This record gives sequence, C-alpha cells and structure tokens, in this order.
Amino acid sequence: MQYRIVDGIVQAVEVTLNKGEAMCTQSGGMAWMSDGLKLESNVKGGLAKGFGRMFSGESLFLATYTAERQDAVIAFAATVPGKILPVNVSEEGLICQKGAFLCAETSVELKVAFTKKLSAGFFGGEGFILQELSGSGTAFLEVDGGLYEKELAPGEVLKVDTGNVFAFEKSVTYEIETIKGFKNMLFGGEGLFLTRLTGPGKVYLQTMNMSEFVGEIAKGIPSGK
Repeated sequence: MQYRIVDGIVQAVEVTLNKGEAMCTQSGGMAWMSDGLKLESNVKGGLAKGFGRMFSGESLFLATYTAERQDAVIAFAATVPGKILPVNVSEEGLICQKGAFLCAETSVELKVAFTKKLSAGFFGGEGFILQELSGSGTAFLEVDGGLYEKELAPGEVLKVDTGNVFAFEKSVTYEIETIKGFKNMLFGGEGLFLTRLTGPGKVYLQTMNMSEFVGEIAKGIPSGK
C-alpha cells in the first residue's frame, strides 16, 4: 500500500493498493476510485463494536474496498478544512476524539475507549466516549484546522481547551480540571473546564475547535420569524 496526501483547504488521501489489499472507511468516506475495487459494507468486529463506533461518532457499518487488480487507486476526503494525519498504529496505539477516523488498512482495529475518570467524560466537551486505534498498519485521521504535536516528558503537564485535544498516546493521562476563580469562570471566555494531559507520551492538538466554529456560523444564520 502506498499513499499521497492531496493538499488543499480540505485535504484527501489517495491510496494505491496491490491486488488483494484493502482499506476500510466509515460509510460515505470514499471520494473517488479507479476500476478494479470491490466494495463490501459490514459491521466490522460485530454488533457490539459497531454500536461502540456509533457512540464515538462513526457509522455502524464500515465500507471495505478490496483491490481486485494491481495498482488500484482509491481516495478518501476529509469533511472539514484541516489536515489528514497518517498514523502507524503498529508503533503507537492512540486515543482520539470522536469523529477523527477517516480510513485505515483492514488490520487496524477501531473501538470505543472510555476515559479512566468519569469527570473527564461528563465535563470534557467531547463526550464520555473516545476512540481507540489498535492492531497494526496505517490509519488516517481528520484534524480540524492545523496540527500541533508535542512529546510530553514523564510528569510534564499540558493544559488544553478540550475542543483542541485531537489525540494522545495511551501512556498519557487525560483528566479534567476546573478553571480557578469565580470571575474567571464567568468572564474568562474559556468555559468552566480545561483538559489536563500528563506525560509521558505524544499528544496531538488541533487549532480548530469545531464546537466554537459551528457556534460562530450559527450566529450568522438569520432566525426565522
């Protein structure tokens, strides 16, 4: 399997497959493809994992495209302005925000991941359920806006607006802390909570907070009267 990132405001990844190789994506993720690819829609991993994907922001059914000839080409496009991040799952299992998964080799497993502390789920802003990537092979993730990567040393702490947390390695501790100071809570403009990421491990942050972005768009939509 070979790939190239098609650059632009909304990126895509174009994958060239050898005969017999396959890629899976969420329903509707394919943008274009050549002849020689067979489509099969299924609940990968069974109903339990399928429903888990639904709770984490993905579709119940995954579409699997298998190359029936050499050098078959298929592309998967992101849904919002940003970047596509290739991840070697064999080297680093990741915990991701919901909706981050774009496509992957079929050897990659996508399942629901519960945060270790209930407070992170109830107040984290991205929901109690996250996504976990494991197995082997390459996966491609959708980053909202730009991408910032940082390697945290053991015990090193990074505090982040929750909507800007994209992914982190399993060795990183993820929890929520309250903004200090009553006036800061009311007038600081950062909400009531921050995400506290503690190393060791790599973290990936995104520059676009999708909730805030959607809110800004909503402000400009005329209300019907």
